[in-house]
Amino acid sequence: MAMFRLRAFTESCYLRRFLHGGAAHRDQLLEQLGICASEDQVFEVVGKNKAKLNENHVGCAVAMLWQFQKEKPQMLRTVDFIKNHPEFLTLRVLAENKIELMNDVMLVDMLYNVLRLNVEPYDSLIQHLVSEASLRLCRFPMSSLSKFAVCLSDQHLQFSPLMGQITDILNKKLFSIDDARVLTTLMNCVSPLVSPNLRDKLINKAECVLDTMEPSHYNNPRRLVQFMRNMKYSYRPLLEKCNQILLCNVPLMDAENINMIMGLYQSLQFNNCEFRLAAKQRLLELMDSSTDPLVFTKLFVTLGPLAGPDTKERLESIALLLAEELNAQQALAVAETLEEIHCRNLLLIQKIASVVHKNLHVYRPVEIARVTQTLILLHYQSPELFTKLRNILVHFLQDSVYPYEVAMLTRVLSMLPSHRLDEAVISRVDAVLLQCNLNDLNTFAVAIAKWLRNDPSYRNSAPSKYVRLLQTLNQCGRERLCKANRLDLLLEELRYISGEWFEEMLLKDTMVTLQRLDEQISWTNVPELSLFLTRINYLCTPLMDRIASVTIEHIDKMHYSATYATLLPFAVLNYDPPKVDELFDICIQHFVPHINSFDPHLLVLFGYALAVADCFPEELVREVFNVDFLAKLDSQLETLPDALNMRIRMRLMELNRAVCLECPESQVPWFHERYCQQLQRKGNGFISPVQQQIHKMLGEVLGGLNFAKPAVLTPYFYKVDYECVLDRQHKAIPYSGQCQLQISDNVKIQWGSDYVEQKTTEIPPGAQRVAVDFLGSKSFCKNSGHMRGEAMMRKRHLEILGYHVVQIPHFEWNSMELSTQDAWKEYLRKKIFTELP
Repeated sequence: MAMFRLRAFTESCYLRRFLHGGAAHRDQLLEQLGICASEDQVFEVVGKNKAKLNENHVGCAVAMLWQFQKEKPQMLRTVDFIKNHPEFLTLRVLAENKIELMNDVMLVDMLYNVLRLNVEPYDSLIQHLVSEASLRLCRFPMSSLSKFAVCLSDQHLQFSPLMGQITDILNKKLFSIDDARVLTTLMNCVSPLVSPNLRDKLINKAECVLDTMEPSHYNNPRRLVQFMRNMKYSYRPLLEKCNQILLCNVPLMDAENINMIMGLYQSLQFNNCEFRLAAKQRLLELMDSSTDPLVFTKLFVTLGPLAGPDTKERLESIALLLAEELNAQQALAVAETLEEIHCRNLLLIQKIASVVHKNLHVYRPVEIARVTQTLILLHYQSPELFTKLRNILVHFLQDSVYPYEVAMLTRVLSMLPSHRLDEAVISRVDAVLLQCNLNDLNTFAVAIAKWLRNDPSYRNSAPSKYVRLLQTLNQCGRERLCKANRLDLLLEELRYISGEWFEEMLLKDTMVTLQRLDEQISWTNVPELSLFLTRINYLCTPLMDRIASVTIEHIDKMHYSATYATLLPFAVLNYDPPKVDELFDICIQHFVPHINSFDPHLLVLFGYALAVADCFPEELVREVFNVDFLAKLDSQLETLPDALNMRIRMRLMELNRAVCLECPESQVPWFHERYCQQLQRKGNGFISPVQQQIHKMLGEVLGGLNFAKPAVLTPYFYKVDYECVLDRQHKAIPYSGQCQLQISDNVKIQWGSDYVEQKTTEIPPGAQRVAVDFLGSKSFCKNSGHMRGEAMMRKRHLEILGYHVVQIPHFEWNSMELSTQDAWKEYLRKKIFTELP
């Protein structure tokens, strides 16, 4: 073992010159240090040779002390023992006295090692080392420069002038760096100071360096993903290249590394199916060996959301045994995961909450907010604990000077039972409003509206407190929009905004601002803008036209994965600009060559969006409705959150239905009958008052309630609000019983893998089935009566199934023109009879 250590240390800068310099230059003291096998032996050599130690000896001794610690698991490290040892104090004094004698590499290594041994940044040794390093900065080799940048980051000096100088040196010497570790380390350290131009240069360099590095060094691509997260910039070509390297190394990773990478991916909204499945398999392998609280916490947090019911039960059992050994941060992480996986193990929840309760005094404001939100969502019952949490939240809020922190604390406070809010809290909120971005303002508005809505006692004081605060919010929001001059920054603020306040107060101003900045729409921000328009359900034709033009012109620069987001608003909002055919064709041509690179669930979503727009690329249909693809999709769905899992299954059914009805030539079988039957059994069958009113009116128009059949289930499981049958003379035919709807005119329907000729009910020749649907606000764009794509697709499909479709928009039915019984009946009569083909 001693020989192994000697061999390892001869590679260090401290020993290489001296142990390979021949007998005439041998340094026996360095050799004695080189064969030490423990910290005690190093301290023994130091204690016996204090007067003989030069800068090389001191550097070697400190390096060895950190090396011994580095080789131990975290829980077995004895940093405090080293830090408090008398001989370590000797080394620190000697190091400080010999700083000017140290060469550049030794100087930086000394700083790095003593920081790793928990010497405080304010210690005089650290201060002098940093000061000396700053004088030599320009001559450092790039490897030492990257290590010094890490040291500055460790001291929270990311925004210091020194880091600015390092950023400038990196920019000037970037061409000379060919070491992936050096480059990726520097990129991460300087990321807070990197301009968009330098960011692009760094990413281009990183792509080249990544191709030449050893694939097993997975920390390099991990640092690149971290850089993109820090920059809030998801450059997909580099991200996918990093993912391929990381994917190959998953079998070598521990739970902590997998947890870190998954967290970075989530921040970048990069949900790679292959990595998730590989990570799940590796974490399952690590389960039985993860009994240390730190290791188990990382495993639980990462594997829990990916696991099936049996694995979750095992994880919860282990968590129950380890609960009392968890520290404050570990208990919080476990609690958040319990909420994410919808845990209902009351004993486990109580134990974790007990650990959290004991550690309230150590949590920071952000952590207290997370604790409170998590316990509320877990439905934990403890008035005493929530009273303490509320008092702590109020205390932190009153002392906070950070707008995002005040917003976060206010939001969580609003989740607690609505006691009368302290005047000091209102004053603090009022004080930070002018500094808030749109997202923070939206958070405040939601919280204040909740207090106003839930607690009647607030209404008396509303004019003097809350209404005035909301008015200030509105003014701040409008002013911020008026001053906005960079589209990318505005889109960043708008990314997570939703709710009544934004839609009622700022939505129109936001659209005006976006149109004012439309010259800044580029191929890089088209996907983000498209997603925003889709999410807010707002049809703005000038913006959509601009998106179409930019996409068509620059499609070759866009990543193939961006085509989904780009086309989404055109499909969902049912907008056909002059260039719509060209836009869809060029995007489809761009993504089809990469169709195998799409995650299965994204390809299903993409296929559904295209189906809404009445577009069915043959390659996509063939890829999705393939046994191997569906098996891969099933595997991925097991790792997705329940809500997303259900959404993907629903979209696959709807895509299957659309292909069967609109592309019978594809011969794709209908395989969702059982799934639809399960959904039907879960339905509540609720009929709204408006629907009841329409039913009554239909009865009067057609001649009786038995002429209009409510809640009819069609083949392929569309549910029609009302169905009626008109004969050749357009007279209604009464229903004799609750017979199931069949298809007329010999339409062939695929059930399972066979074509089945559906027998029709006995209706007169030439009779017409009519589907009457009431369309609520969700069927239309927010700012107009423009019908959304899903409603149009439903109409197409019902027509294929043999219906004449009558759609009743909510804004027509509830209009002033239709405020009498006679007006409603006349409206229905025109809709049903005069619009017949």
